[in-house]
Amino acid sequence: MAEFAVSLVVEKLTNLLTQQASYMDGVSRKIVQLRNELRWMQSFIKDADTKQEENDLMQQWVNDVRDVAYETEEVIETYVSKAAAQSTFDLVTKPFHLYKVGKEIESIRMRIREISGRRNAYGVERNSRGEGRGVNDRLRWWRQPSPHVEEDDIIELVEDTKALLTQLTSMESRRRVVSVVGMGGLGKTTLAKRLYNHNDVKNHFDCRAWIYVSKEFRRRDILQGIVTDVNALNRVEMDVLEKLKEEDLLKKLHEFLEERRYLVVLDDVWSMEVWDCLEKAFPSGKTGSKVMLTTRNKEVALHADGEGIPHEPRILTENESLQLFCKKAFHGINSLPRELNKLGKDMVMRCGGLPLAVVVLGGLLSRKSKSTEEWHRVFRNITWHLTKGQDRIATILSLSYNDLPSHLKSCFLYLGLFPEDVSVQTKKLIHLWIAEGFLPQEGEETAEGVAEKCLNELIDRCMIQVVRLNSLGRVKTVRIHDLLRDLAISQGREEIFLEIHHGNKAEQSETISTKSRRHAIHSRYDRYVFLKKFAPHLRSLLFFNREYNVDVERKRMKIGFIEKKLNVIYKNFKLLRVLDMEGVRVVSLPDTIGSLIQLRYLGLRKTNLEEELPLSMGNLQNLQTLDLRYSCFLKRIPNVIWKMVDLRHLLLYTPFDSPESGHLRMDTLCNLQSLPYIETGNWINNGGLANMTSLRQLGIDGLSRQQVTSVISMMERLQDIQSLSLSLTEQEMFPILTGLSYCEHLQKLCFYGRIEKLPDPQEFPPNLIKLTLHNSELQRDSITKLERLPNLEMLVLGDGSYNWREMVFSSESFPKLEILKLHLLKELEDWIVEEKAMPKLKHLVINRCEKLKQIPDGLKLATTLKELEIVGMPVEFEYRLRTKDLFEFKNTPSIKSTTDMLAIGLGSHQNVGWPETQFG
Repeated sequence: MAEFAVSLVVEKLTNLLTQQASYMDGVSRKIVQLRNELRWMQSFIKDADTKQEENDLMQQWVNDVRDVAYETEEVIETYVSKAAAQSTFDLVTKPFHLYKVGKEIESIRMRIREISGRRNAYGVERNSRGEGRGVNDRLRWWRQPSPHVEEDDIIELVEDTKALLTQLTSMESRRRVVSVVGMGGLGKTTLAKRLYNHNDVKNHFDCRAWIYVSKEFRRRDILQGIVTDVNALNRVEMDVLEKLKEEDLLKKLHEFLEERRYLVVLDDVWSMEVWDCLEKAFPSGKTGSKVMLTTRNKEVALHADGEGIPHEPRILTENESLQLFCKKAFHGINSLPRELNKLGKDMVMRCGGLPLAVVVLGGLLSRKSKSTEEWHRVFRNITWHLTKGQDRIATILSLSYNDLPSHLKSCFLYLGLFPEDVSVQTKKLIHLWIAEGFLPQEGEETAEGVAEKCLNELIDRCMIQVVRLNSLGRVKTVRIHDLLRDLAISQGREEIFLEIHHGNKAEQSETISTKSRRHAIHSRYDRYVFLKKFAPHLRSLLFFNREYNVDVERKRMKIGFIEKKLNVIYKNFKLLRVLDMEGVRVVSLPDTIGSLIQLRYLGLRKTNLEEELPLSMGNLQNLQTLDLRYSCFLKRIPNVIWKMVDLRHLLLYTPFDSPESGHLRMDTLCNLQSLPYIETGNWINNGGLANMTSLRQLGIDGLSRQQVTSVISMMERLQDIQSLSLSLTEQEMFPILTGLSYCEHLQKLCFYGRIEKLPDPQEFPPNLIKLTLHNSELQRDSITKLERLPNLEMLVLGDGSYNWREMVFSSESFPKLEILKLHLLKELEDWIVEEKAMPKLKHLVINRCEKLKQIPDGLKLATTLKELEIVGMPVEFEYRLRTKDLFEFKNTPSIKSTTDMLAIGLGSHQNVGWPETQFG
């Protein structure tokens, strides 16, 4: 983290010298010297970071470097903030401020020289390796018992074992790689060991080898280990094994394996470099030869075999965790004593299904007295026991963290700010990362593009988990395993990166560092008045609201109290970059909000804002994200948005009663990327839309026919547009929608309103993936146009979009359609799906199509359909589904009805019976 802090400050100083040179006139030479000294120190930081766990002096040196980097950032940002805030920063005041900042820079440079002087004494070198051996030796000792010796206390994962056994014993003509991927402690090695010793595997292969690789590997050691396991050398050659050149060793191994069906297991592979330096040793051999990897990084697995599908073992269920825990805690007994039952279950739940954590917890309690008092003592400190007190868990989880590049460490630690078990919206997370400045610049790639790559890398490294995908298959929400969250919090606190406020104010005042730069409020609002003392260092403040059941009068009193306390933030936190008040019940913002000129992210989602936002909001010229969604009582947006020239995401939507926005001036917002909702207005033709050349998402409400024509005529200028939603006023009709074929990047298109004539397929955007239509009153032949869209993957026909009695999907239509949703098609009675229509359909929703008689016969034998969802359909339709159609969907694993019936998973659906009472 010190490495990241220094690199961030070096980058900021460079940008300062080029972008805000007018403020720096007089101290620019000192800033250049300061930047160069920090840049020189950068070359030593990485080595020190790797050594600090094993050396207290080294850790102190790293902390000193980090602190001086943070101090540099604060001095410069404070000066720039004062300069930008004072309109009278003239010949009288400027020399004083320059003198002051010059003295502070000199003081920092003296500290840097003093810290550098201690470098040699502490043994910090450039690009040195070899420290941290104690950690690696412990890991090697834990992981390297013979693969032939299996643990007794394991849970048999039948499905995982079966799936991997099938892969291992398949008979491809070329050598394949089978990979087991997952977070540390998930049981990858245990599973691989179980397979390695499986009788089917033993009988299938002529020879086998098991090698533990680890982060600190030597190719020669690995090759020698494989040679020894498979007996590739005769006795004479074995005697001179150490004298063989590495390339000769590789050649002999290759020649030996070429004539055999072999299995080589490479356990705990961390990098692609391992595969690159070993691949030549593994020939195709006899049919069915395999190499098996265990790794925490999905990219490593795909690098070894791009055609393979890495297997990710699931976490344990609650019952499996409890069974494993009992085996360890009670030496084979499979149940808990009655008096310890609830306490034991609560502790096992904190392990989050992670086998290593369950085993370690069970081992810990096996050595404790079996009394409720002793177990309560462990439970009260369960987080410490699992992440700090038990060296094995802490070390194994920390390995994944330590392996991250510096910018990814910051991205990972940031997730520690979110409450436990919360699903985090990826768009919000990406906006927060960008506001914090965590991300490196990658050529012409946008910051959002870099952030998405970082998100996917954390997923591939099994540091975060995917919760939901959006309709286009991109990650929509993520979560972090409880133990990794605990690691993020403990590591974040050590790095003065974050703090979390919850519980008693007095308790927290003693334990929270005043230097911590990011704070999350998880408690009641009256607990954060003491935040004022953190003001000099604070960069991010996030609120996570939990509703309280209070009467209206008490709620009003509480809101008034909250607003008074928030004034502390607005007046004192001058260097704040992120302020997220989602769910905080405030009715107004004071003028002092405009003093937060370093703010990059302002989240006001789900607040009770009633009054117009203050005009001082126009001072927030560094703001990148303004989120006003679901601020249900806000009536009007002040016409100061145009001053926020760095704005990238303007989020305004509120159902039924969005604030007035059509009057806004928008022509300066050339950096704007997301504008998912805005009212129509003069801004469209006054240069607003034409100048938004960075726009990727646009939604406009209340359009006239003529305005639609103007918007579409400008689409050719918006070359990066990916999502477009246009909504008409009542009684209006869309003109002929030509001109969209120029939008090569447009993937999502939504129309609300009558369409005079649907464009021909070649007039649609060429790469259109999702199309949504509401109140379109399509002509009868419109389906024949839609079904020929070559790349369409999702189609939503909403209320009033198709008002005809019959609808036909012809043979070989919709070649790439995967998701189809039919909502409120009130006139539709007969839906015909011909053979080979929608050959890739996976998900079908039928919602309140009141006259539809039945599901088309053409869908019942579809092999790709994974989920059928029925919502709000008549009793007759539901009854037919239950008594007839259900049995004919032989290839659909899941049918859900959310109207009158329970959801059912169709593993053996022929035997499922629903109660008659469910149908009235």
